[in-house]
Amino acid sequence: MRISSDLIRGHLELVVLKLIIEKDHYGYELANAVANRTNQAFSINEATLYAIMQRLEKRGLIQSYVGTKSHGGKRRYYTITPLGLAYYETKLKEWELLKTIMTQLLEGGHEDD
Repeated sequence: MRISSDLIRGHLELVVLKLIIEKDHYGYELANAVANRTNQAFSINEATLYAIMQRLEKRGLIQSYVGTKSHGGKRRYYTITPLGLAYYETKLKEWELLKTIMTQLLEGGHEDD
């Protein structure tokens, strides 16, 4: 079963940052990592991915560098910045709160009624 991109869209920055924190990646490699990590249940469109990476770089959360030549061309790799790491940690806390709230809403929680 594939997941709708609408369900994850607001969290794609968090996903991209997590993968870049783990190791420097180039764009196509990031797209493959998302698909592989989800057992192909979710794949990110490369145009969407590159738009996210441009936005993150413009905000100083990641930075790019040109790697060594590989398979005919040089690849642009992305690495996390200290600001990006702090942003990731803040967004991860928001995600944890969202998980808790969604569990309460969907599985039943405390009602004051």
